Amino acid sequence: MQDPNADTEWNDILRRKGILPPKEVPKDDEAEEAEVLKQQSVVKTYEDMTLEELDENEDEFNDEDERAIELYRQQRLAQWQAAQLKNTFGEVLEISGQDYVQEVTKASKGLWVILHLYKQGIPLCTLINQHLAGLARKFKDVKFVKSISTTCIPNYPDKNLPTIFVYLDGEIRAQFIGPLVFGGMNLTRDELEWKLSESGVIKTDLEENPRQQIQDQLMSSIRSSFVTSKDIDSDED
Repeated sequence: MQDPNADTEWNDILRRKGILPPKEVPKDDEAEEAEVLKQQSVVKTYEDMTLEELDENEDEFNDEDERAIELYRQQRLAQWQAAQLKNTFGEVLEISGQDYVQEVTKASKGLWVILHLYKQGIPLCTLINQHLAGLARKFKDVKFVKSISTTCIPNYPDKNLPTIFVYLDGEIRAQFIGPLVFGGMNLTRDELEWKLSESGVIKTDLEENPRQQIQDQLMSSIRSSFVTSKDIDSDED
């Protein structure tokens, strides 16, 4: 009778059809599989642990586990630090000229910074400060700062206010200078968010430019008024 454990094509076909039982695993292979499962179990265990639990259970791991756990601990620590950085901000920080280098040009590598130059008594500057306060709460991984223009840059002309500079790694990546750029006192927070997002500083969840929606509505209203006026003229004739 043919050996049911023999590695033959016929036996493989019979096993697939369920006529022969699965091939017996040699004892050495069973032991190896058990060790693999054990190691996988250990890996899964420490991947599910917090950093504190890893410290408490470190005596239970062998040298190989310790090396893997140390790498894993470093990854978890880096993730935690990144998460902490993202929640560092959330408000608009007032700075002076002396703070400029430390807070803006020497900000952490990879950190976006939005600087608003303003002056008291200019309504559009006040409006933008209000909008930036809301955006700072929404985008806590971005550093928002503001400064009275002449305090930060001596003799900075009022005609250029409001001004927003966008920095990354100490370099200006975008700039918005003067009231015309912002569209005047009709500027909404969503419009400012969209404008800033175009420079890459924030990841907006707005699907389209809010200003374009207003322009489309305005044009639609103008066309409607024109058609109505034309109809009235026709009736009078």
